[in-house]
Amino acid sequence: MSPIIETSRLLLREFTLEDIADVYAFGSNEVVNRYTGDPLMESPAQARKVISDTWLVDYKTYGYGRWALIYKPEKKLIGFVGLKYLSDIQETDIGYRLLPDYWGKGIATEAAKEVLAYGQQTLGIKRIIGIAFPENIASCRVLEKIGLKWYKTADYPGENKTLHWYQTTEVKGPEQS
Repeated sequence: MSPIIETSRLLLREFTLEDIADVYAFGSNEVVNRYTGDPLMESPAQARKVISDTWLVDYKTYGYGRWALIYKPEKKLIGFVGLKYLSDIQETDIGYRLLPDYWGKGIATEAAKEVLAYGQQTLGIKRIIGIAFPENIASCRVLEKIGLKWYKTADYPGENKTLHWYQTTEVKGPEQS
């Protein structure tokens, strides 16, 4: 499968059903999923379902989605990075998850910066948001490093989870007019 994005250290490509074991590895990791709001995967069958029913569908429906993040020096799938259209709030979100051994190496920032540029320049998406739990300081920093600006702290609609919301563009609210 051809890469969507490639840097000197990273390769981003669409997920395939051959990635089930790797998706299960990060999807069942408590540390990786501490700040995601998603339940831990309990079996490789759940990884297969996410790949086939979410990511592969997103590629066909929207032309983008979460992409496999390959760390080229080890030729290893270490997580995901990519865009996701959130139909319930009609926004495109940038997100990333990496195995803990790869934290603190600038990988999330490097990958997310490339994804943001791809979304804006290649796909023509004007507004991209990022959402993170306030206590997930590292994730908030990545969003800031790639150029997103904090614009509110609020619950996700319909959920009782307070989150920091970031965006690519300034949007004036009624109080700023």
